[in-house]
Amino acid sequence: MATKTPDMTAMMKDIMGAFPVDTTAMETQFKTSATLNEKLSGVALTAVEKSTEISSAWTKETVAKLSDMAKAKSEPADYAKAMTDFATAYSESAAEHMAAFAEVAKKVQMDTVELMMAAGKDMSDEATAAMTKAGDEVKAATKKATAK
Repeated sequence: MATKTPDMTAMMKDIMGAFPVDTTAMETQFKTSATLNEKLSGVALTAVEKSTEISSAWTKETVAKLSDMAKAKSEPADYAKAMTDFATAYSESAAEHMAAFAEVAKKVQMDTVELMMAAGKDMSDEATAAMTKAGDEVKAATKKATAK
């Protein structure tokens, strides 16, 4: 008389069938995460584009001012004046461009906080809905299993 080995595969199928798993919550979470990443990437790429424009403009202005300074002068004192004028103009330009960079950073920060707040609310709502649905399904499956 051989003892019959229990069919664990069939038992697991029965258990998993009694407690079904709904993957829509995970799919929704993935889509939400992908959308958030897309929006954050957009914020970052916009900031890079604006920063590059500022940097390019700054460079062009500096080169133009250096061209003026590099021109031959008739008097030695004119070279000192050209250097002083360049230093003054560069300092003013630096202040303007650094303020422009600060504005870009400020916008990135505000947009990021806004996106994170919205994403947190969306994820919280999705998690609550998924947990409520899962709880209802477990209750129904438990009632069904105990009724047998």
